[in-house]
Amino acid sequence: MVLVRAVAGRVLASLGTLLIVGLALFVLTRSGPSSPARIVLGVDATVEQIRDFERVNGLDRSLLAQYGDWLAQVARGEFGRSFVTGRDVAAEIVNALPVTLSIVLTAFAIAVVFGGALGTAAALRPGGVVDRLSRFGTVIGLSIPAFWLSILMIRVFAVDLRWLPPGGYAPLSAGLVTHLQFVAMPALSLAVYYVAVLARMTQASLQETLRSDHVRTARAMGLPRRKVVVYALVNALPPVVNLAALSFGYMFGWALIIEQVFNVPGLSRALLNAISQRDFLLLQGIVFLFTAVFILANLSADLVNRLLDPRQRTAA
Repeated sequence: MVLVRAVAGRVLASLGTLLIVGLALFVLTRSGPSSPARIVLGVDATVEQIRDFERVNGLDRSLLAQYGDWLAQVARGEFGRSFVTGRDVAAEIVNALPVTLSIVLTAFAIAVVFGGALGTAAALRPGGVVDRLSRFGTVIGLSIPAFWLSILMIRVFAVDLRWLPPGGYAPLSAGLVTHLQFVAMPALSLAVYYVAVLARMTQASLQETLRSDHVRTARAMGLPRRKVVVYALVNALPPVVNLAALSFGYMFGWALIIEQVFNVPGLSRALLNAISQRDFLLLQGIVFLFTAVFILANLSADLVNRLLDPRQRTAA
């Protein structure tokens, strides 16, 4: 029961953070010198036309009242209707989100699997060949900009070798192989940096755990090496889980750049259109979605760590 209350408190704190960030975002998008009415109606619009537009769309009300209406829409799964294009904002986000999400999820899976495996192998044999190769590879992975790697991969795998398409996107409905051909290079160029980050964190955390007193005691008691390694790995996972959660959130930000390089019609295109057209509601909805992803990732990491670490359950 105590654990349930602790988890519920963490969920409520996450919701509170999301509400505060949403309020700040709402105020910032409306603090510009130009009214949405002026942007939609043009510079030749009269004062009466602007007032009528603001009255019809509720822009003449206070910011808190507008924010309350917007939160009510969000609670229903809506983000309003764009003042500029007249299209439903939630529908535009829903159309673009699967594209970005497919790239981010593929990159995250690559980062977790290869980063965790590389860091674990290097930690179990410090000073060995895998350890030295891991250190060299992680330095390269941390140093290469993702956008430069994307251009290099297009030159090698699309132009020279003609193995993969240079850009664009194919949904999963077009076939798994076709989908992976379009997703492979964006996901891999996005994942390289985080493979290096997670490998270094896994190696450092596991080596520290292997040097701890309780692991030495387990070895002295004659436990098999495999059981000791599994036990140490479980104890070394909490900081890796926290870093993986942060990496998942950051991947959405970097995916915007990667999508531009590969001409992928994801959230980056919708975000750039919102900025260029000064579409406040669409811009607000996309950034709010990114914030929710960050908070949800951190919340998930906390819940996973409570399952992995009995000390956190005891503290709760």
